[in-house]
Amino acid sequence: MDSGPADDAYALPASRYTRWRERCRRSVLGNIWRGGTQLELLRRSMAFATLGLVSLAPLLVVVAAVNPSSQEGLGQWVVDGMGLPADTTSPVLRLFAPHHQETGQIGVLGLALLAAFGIAFVTDVQLGYQRIWELPPESWRQLWRRAAWLAAMIGYLAFEVRSGVLLRHGPLESALRIVIFVTAGLFFFWWGQYFLLAGRVPWGWLLPGAIATVVGLSGLRAFSVFVFKPMLQSSAKDYGMVGVVLVVLSWLIGVGFVIFGGALSGRYYCEHQAEVRAARENRIRGA
Repeated sequence: MDSGPADDAYALPASRYTRWRERCRRSVLGNIWRGGTQLELLRRSMAFATLGLVSLAPLLVVVAAVNPSSQEGLGQWVVDGMGLPADTTSPVLRLFAPHHQETGQIGVLGLALLAAFGIAFVTDVQLGYQRIWELPPESWRQLWRRAAWLAAMIGYLAFEVRSGVLLRHGPLESALRIVIFVTAGLFFFWWGQYFLLAGRVPWGWLLPGAIATVVGLSGLRAFSVFVFKPMLQSSAKDYGMVGVVLVVLSWLIGVGFVIFGGALSGRYYCEHQAEVRAARENRIRGA
């Protein structure tokens, strides 16, 4: 039987849908979605949050207790990162409050174990970056990079907390702190990727990922004000410190999602730009 024009009417929309689907699949967002699925981005973000709370937080609390100028230490950084107002900060500050008497009893072995736990957290971050850029793992001889990155991260967090303490009054100081937050974050996440990847990815390819990470952290901070603030108040009232831990853990999952998702977005953005330049050069040669 002759197909006639009716089949052509159905074929045209189907062809358009196929082209649209292929265009979406090859776009930057399509590549990010596919790469995030292959990376298991949500599972990796949950592992990031768990390691951060179990392995890294004790080390940062001890560092904050040893340093008398650290103010509220890790708790203050979490409060700043979540954008919590002053009237809702006490549960988080109590959760991460350093106890100087207990910290003074920690010996060299205890500090070494805490440092080892912190390096385990950095190892997870490094493996995530290597998986994003499809690079083989580094040799054990590169362990010093993880220790140096951990020290740099502690310094970065301390700088952020200190700037928040000094620049918390007035619109001009708030604007200055935003500039400092963006600049310091951009430098740390740009350098941090390059350093943990042992220079195997060029600086220029890592900059978009650092920008996406800083933008994502800023968006997460705004999201926290509207979502995690009321959640923290209700959870602290209903479940006590267990509820506070769950809210902070949820926020840390968001941080891990932004850090790995930002690096992934930067990679596929650079690859898309390289494809666009290659296509433009081919058209110029063909002309």
